[in-house]
Amino acid sequence: MVEKILEVNPVAINDKNEEKKNVVLLAVENRQPEVYELLVKRKFRKDSVFRAVDNDGNSALHLAAMLRNYQPWHIPGAALQMQWEMKWYKYVKDSMPPHFFTHYNDKKRTPKEIFTEAHSELLKKGGKWLNSTSSSCSVIATLIAAVAFATAATVPGDFNENNGKPNLAHQSAFNLFAVSSLIALCSSVTSLVMFLAILTSRYQEDDFHEELPRKLLFGLTALFVSIAAMLVSFCAGHFFVLKDELKNAALPVYAVTCLPISFFAIAQFSLYFDLAWATFRKVPQRSYKMAF
Repeated sequence: MVEKILEVNPVAINDKNEEKKNVVLLAVENRQPEVYELLVKRKFRKDSVFRAVDNDGNSALHLAAMLRNYQPWHIPGAALQMQWEMKWYKYVKDSMPPHFFTHYNDKKRTPKEIFTEAHSELLKKGGKWLNSTSSSCSVIATLIAAVAFATAATVPGDFNENNGKPNLAHQSAFNLFAVSSLIALCSSVTSLVMFLAILTSRYQEDDFHEELPRKLLFGLTALFVSIAAMLVSFCAGHFFVLKDELKNAALPVYAVTCLPISFFAIAQFSLYFDLAWATFRKVPQRSYKMAF
């Protein structure tokens, strides 16, 4: 709609409402990434459009720093909300040269001061959310690391007394057991390190932009890999326990055994997808609700 209006009547770019807010200020204030990207790419005199201020002397960056009651970023977790607020603020800031906006509004406040004050409560909630999530996941990673270490140190079938090699080394299931147990140990320790790094973080504003979400995403990825590798290691090691007549039923039994962890992965997939989406996307994606 905005694009069509500007095509039919390009002069409408200079229109303002009663608060002296033009389309740029309104797009930033109401968190409209698509509209703002359209205005950035349009070829017109950006000096007059992007340097506009409202009745209170707020520039586009001042409005981007404010936190409204209505949040269009429909994404779970206060930490991801804080991340997208940081992304939106930095995107608006980077899209305009420094001389395009005023550093102070009528109340002698800078956009950075407004952002820090407005997002102080969300910053605390995001830190608590990350702390609780990392604490829970670190406990799971520690348990998997302990089990993986014990599994890697236990060789099925013992060793050959003559040459010191494992008796079952020639079987493919043994190789699968050895590789998967090593992967489970390494990935669980990696995820534990990532979660501990989050727990010892300062939880500053800039940390929520990229550093903390990337650590959480990397830690969750390593945790999921360690869980899958641990199950594969268990199934491969348990395969030698079954008698020959029961080996045909091994795969269905192991598939049923893996169902609980599959349900856990499916339940956590939405959070994992939202985390990956919010981490690698440059501009926050607004969520729209359609009314019928």
